[in-house]
Amino acid sequence: MARIPAAVAAVRLAVRRALPPGAGPVLVACSGGADSLALAAAARFVGSSVGLVTVDHGLQAGSDTRAADVASWAEGEGFAPVVVETVSVAGLPGGPEAAAREARYAALSDAAERVGAAAVLLGHTRDDQAETVLLALARGSGPRGLAGMPVRKGVFVRPLLEVSRAETREACAALKLVPWDDPHNVDPAYARARVRGSVMPALVAALGPAVVANLARSAGQIGADNAVLESLAFAAFAAAARPPDQLDISDLSEMMPGIRARVLHLWCQRLGAGGADLSHRHVVALDALITQWHGQGAVHLPGGILVARRQGALVRVPS
Repeated sequence: MARIPAAVAAVRLAVRRALPPGAGPVLVACSGGADSLALAAAARFVGSSVGLVTVDHGLQAGSDTRAADVASWAEGEGFAPVVVETVSVAGLPGGPEAAAREARYAALSDAAERVGAAAVLLGHTRDDQAETVLLALARGSGPRGLAGMPVRKGVFVRPLLEVSRAETREACAALKLVPWDDPHNVDPAYARARVRGSVMPALVAALGPAVVANLARSAGQIGADNAVLESLAFAAFAAAARPPDQLDISDLSEMMPGIRARVLHLWCQRLGAGGADLSHRHVVALDALITQWHGQGAVHLPGGILVARRQGALVRVPS
């Protein structure tokens, strides 16, 4: 019997670990690139009920044709169902990268719900994880950002976070699959493309090839620690939250700053001021109402929300 190429075996093993026995039907998100193509082939080999979804963002000429080609390949390989999602990024917040990502994840979630998929498999690799950590570090994102991409979040599963980008390309070559190379991945207009094309090669040259795996592993370690801190923060928030929009601060001032900051984040989310618009300076200003109180005025949060300190509590006040 012919020996399975090492890269093919590595991708299949990663998928097998991510799909426990008896797992329900899954969809593979596939753009036609090497990572998602190798993932799709492995999932079709390992899984018993595997469909495929491809998203046409409409951002490049011929994107509809490429989506149709991916769908045609999937149908020929026995994926079922095969779904093509067409999205528009017009009017979505953030830059083109963020807008495309938001539209894509919404489309993938909708597709999973429609077909009753238990999971959507994403093709992010160890290299993607390392790039995510570097971008988070550059943006000052804190522990949440440095934790990178989780293996599982809701319906989404990333089986390949311990598989390298080189291995997915080797797997495609071994299986005679011809991937499509997205020109956005090398376009210096995008921050991730600059990290991929310039920053990461410079780090590898300076520190050795192990830096990629080390960055990705650090994300996993930070993520595990973050989960503990989040659980403590949820408990503290549950004890401090008061209806309808108040936060009792009697115990918060004595908390470790890392826990208190997370409690404030949770409260801001309840007020409707969470998300990307909530910045570090907002949380620092709220924290000052607790730990450095000297009668200062209300703090302005995203969405026109005002928060003030009143009688031992943070409260939402009319704007």
